[in-house]
Amino acid sequence: MNDIAHALVLNLHQPPGNLEDLLASQEWAAKEILFALDRIPRALWEYESTARVHLSLSGTLLETLSSPDFQARVYGIVDCGKLLWHLQNRRIIEILGTAYYHPVLPLIPPPDQKEQLDRWRGIGGHVFWRNQFDGFWPPEMGFCMELIPRLAALGYRYVIVDSEHVEPLSAMTWPELRYRPHVARHGDHAITVIVRDRELSDAQESGMEFDWFAREVRERTKFCDFPPLVTTSTDGDNGGWFRNTNLQCNFWGAFYHELLRRGGSGSPAIRPTFITNYLDSHGAAGEVRVRTGAWNTGWHHGRDFTQWTGSEAQKQALARMATVSGELHGVRAALGDNGDAQRGELEHATWRLLRAQTSCNFFWGEDWVWRCHADLDAAERSLRRVQGSA
Repeated sequence: MNDIAHALVLNLHQPPGNLEDLLASQEWAAKEILFALDRIPRALWEYESTARVHLSLSGTLLETLSSPDFQARVYGIVDCGKLLWHLQNRRIIEILGTAYYHPVLPLIPPPDQKEQLDRWRGIGGHVFWRNQFDGFWPPEMGFCMELIPRLAALGYRYVIVDSEHVEPLSAMTWPELRYRPHVARHGDHAITVIVRDRELSDAQESGMEFDWFAREVRERTKFCDFPPLVTTSTDGDNGGWFRNTNLQCNFWGAFYHELLRRGGSGSPAIRPTFITNYLDSHGAAGEVRVRTGAWNTGWHHGRDFTQWTGSEAQKQALARMATVSGELHGVRAALGDNGDAQRGELEHATWRLLRAQTSCNFFWGEDWVWRCHADLDAAERSLRRVQGSA
């Protein structure tokens, strides 16, 4: 009977300026988030020989944590410099690449997808002192097959997708589809697909006991005639399960430490793993297609992105975003090598456009759509100044 490999993936994201605003208006909420982030490496130090955690940190969160002004502001709550240093511990943490402003990538224009990915690699490489990131986390798990060539060109080995959207292109059983890596192709490009178990991830998000998890995982994988890879992915800084400051009552103390202490003694054993190590040992099997979609959001299944596109106001903001993006890239192309004098304004317009694409601007229904429009207004003003001086 094969041991069960468990890949734990946590997404960490805060919208631009959110932690700063919370410190001013809801200080305890800001502290809970900072404590949740700082707790991750500290909860693992004692278990360096067995703990394995994948982390995705958005560019806006890295920008905040690495800001000298923010570090000075929260010193005494969390030492952000030490936190970023501790997250570089490759024995226990594998950093995943993502997109800078945490957009739902299939909902933004392709040229902006490239900007979002390139800018994250800039700050990720700087903060974590490396040029290569094997895995990719699509913000909100928003994925489409058209992203494959772009991810492959950046050197990503694998991408994490939700089990709801994976379709086999060759015959495979349900356990094979869900608990084995696969290959997905678009044109001449391919990438390995790691399948997130949606139901187990829902339990991870809500709070679960190790005994239940162990029974459920062993039951789900009992017909696997191959070493199964069970991947659970959730936010790691949202909800009381992760923010609870009592170690015995939060995810790390009540569940993950139990997994580390007891997972290896059962039959079959449940062993935390890095996805890269699993792929090195077992590779991928079978070819799949991934339907366009996102992860489930508590009340929505993730198909057709209704969480971010369901209202007329959301649709209008997305349409305006595409229009401004087209104008920006048109101005860039028209100026070509003659754009040096307007470089500052063009950069400002690009920054505001990309920030307008933050998924949180659309996630909360219409509550934050105004933030998207505010950034688009600023981008358009910069474009008008460029055009007026050309």
